[in-house]
Amino acid sequence: MRLRFAPSPTGYVHVGNARTALFNYLHAKKHGGKLILRIEDTDIERSKKEYEEILINDFKWLGIEWDEGPDTGGGYGPYRQSERLDLYREIAHKLLDEGKAYYCFCTPEELEQERKEALSKGLPPKYSGKCRNIPPEVAKKRVESGEKAVIRFKMPQDKDFSYNDVIRGKISFDLSLFGDFVILRSNGLPAYNFAVVVDDHYMKVDLVIRGEDHISNTPKQIKIYEALGWTPPEFGHLSMVLGPDGSPLSKRHGATSLNQFKSMGYLPEALLNYLAMLGWAPPEDNEILSKEKLIKFFDVRKVSKSGAIFDYSKLNWVNRKHIAALNSIEIIKRAEEFLVKEGYINSLKELDEMSLKWLSDAIDGIKTNIVTLVDVPEELKIFFEYSHSKEAFEELKEEGGEEVLNFMKEFFKGKGHIDIKDIYSLIGEAKKKGLKGKALFHPMRIIFTGKSSGIELDKFLEIMTKTEGLKFKKTPLSLKERLEEAEKLLVK
Repeated sequence: MRLRFAPSPTGYVHVGNARTALFNYLHAKKHGGKLILRIEDTDIERSKKEYEEILINDFKWLGIEWDEGPDTGGGYGPYRQSERLDLYREIAHKLLDEGKAYYCFCTPEELEQERKEALSKGLPPKYSGKCRNIPPEVAKKRVESGEKAVIRFKMPQDKDFSYNDVIRGKISFDLSLFGDFVILRSNGLPAYNFAVVVDDHYMKVDLVIRGEDHISNTPKQIKIYEALGWTPPEFGHLSMVLGPDGSPLSKRHGATSLNQFKSMGYLPEALLNYLAMLGWAPPEDNEILSKEKLIKFFDVRKVSKSGAIFDYSKLNWVNRKHIAALNSIEIIKRAEEFLVKEGYINSLKELDEMSLKWLSDAIDGIKTNIVTLVDVPEELKIFFEYSHSKEAFEELKEEGGEEVLNFMKEFFKGKGHIDIKDIYSLIGEAKKKGLKGKALFHPMRIIFTGKSSGIELDKFLEIMTKTEGLKFKKTPLSLKERLEEAEKLLVK
């Protein structure tokens, strides 16, 4: 079995296109087949080499691998349409020579006038076919003399044409509503519906899984296959990916491209897991699945025909679950670029074993709050900065926090670094003075963390008493410095 996905390098990869690529990948891998990456770059004005590089990198980041493509090679290349132009021209002229296509000399202005007239009469705006009756030898001489022309395919006019869609079942069309369509433009470039037929045939594609916006293209493509005496592949058309309001997912809903989700700190395996569930449900309602499990369970015939709603909150939930399954060292490695960006480190390579262990312990303390990797440096601020809550200090004043603060200041007077033994001694001495339970620990939490809730106090203190000798670009704020900050805020 051979499948393909064929993006155009005209921009960043939309998650809807990524889902299409993913479903092709899952189906190919489940059935021991091959997946082909083909670059459809015949839109010369919009196609850019840098976008091709980005889409290849983004698909690889997501975890979609192909067996043949422009970067890997293969026995059915080349894998860029721009490198297959001679083949398209050869096949187009074959149809021309067999009387299954013809030269059309209509100008854009004439075609627009035809379109307007048809619409004004309530008719479908199809091409009238007026160049169809030009004798081939006359048309050929006009082209040889330098007159510009496109090549149009003679579309059969079957009233009741149908094909079986592997996702949607039988789909029927009245081909009399279709006009003769362009297969080769006057500049020698192929039109989409023609190029994909030639490519899929010569690349021996068995099944085409693509978006529902291509349903109306399928009859045109099948008729080209038939005209050339080729066997069409099977087709399956996926529903659109929709925003929360039910309209096609777009930038106004939020992030839409792989590149954006990557920069927002989503794990590729979590995004891949979530995309697989857009329009398809794994058995037994098991929603957190590895790529290997997705391959095992995926069934294209069980993909829904209805539009799939992209739920950002559900994606966050899936991502959170995947992050929770990682150990702290792995989270640090994945979040390196975000830690560098926020100025905590220059690189992980520069961290010694003690600093890496401390950072790992700090991650353990805030792990349950991490939704995406962007949250890692944000949640670590509690260790590196004194970001206080105004409401917490109001509580501190109301609960007699000054007494606790003064006691702590006096107890730690003259000490440099505060270690965990000092904390235990403080608690012991506080009990002798009648300070214990919530009356002691809640003010302590606010004084040391600046917050009235959050990370467990004992875990926080265990981490913050081990800050001596750490080699970070940004130094964690010591417990002594936190006492000083708290005093300033209480005086205000």
